Amino acid sequence: MIVSDILKTKGKNVVTVAPDTPVGVAVATLAEKRIGCIVVTTDGGALAGILSERDVVRVLAQQGGDVLDEPVSALMTAKVVTCSPSQTIADVMEMMTQGRFRHVPVLEEGRLAGMVSIGDVVKFRLEETEEEVRQLSAYVAGG
Repeated sequence: MIVSDILKTKGKNVVTVAPDTPVGVAVATLAEKRIGCIVVTTDGGALAGILSERDVVRVLAQQGGDVLDEPVSALMTAKVVTCSPSQTIADVMEMMTQGRFRHVPVLEEGRLAGMVSIGDVVKFRLEETEEEVRQLSAYVAGG
């Protein structure tokens, strides 16, 4: 299975904010949408960074509540690891495990095409494994 298979099921909608959006507004959006990260894009839609719950909690613990008035560009991860729709789910799982992150923006021809989370990856990998077991069971039963 590949990343585009995940996007076909979950959709390609990605919640984004501008780099100058106050962190407090981004946090409210995370809570409202019940998501773990938000993608930061420029006016032209180019990927500028990613802001996760972990990023916010880490800085809140260090600097206190005043950080909520800062722009997301001050907290976001600017060097974002991305994937393409044609990458395998196993590849993305390995990237997430090695990088210790839970969300990967999907870029297609340089444009944001979706987002995959560790939950998405695990769900699809489990379905793939269950299908392999079904096929092997049918093969053994038929033989």
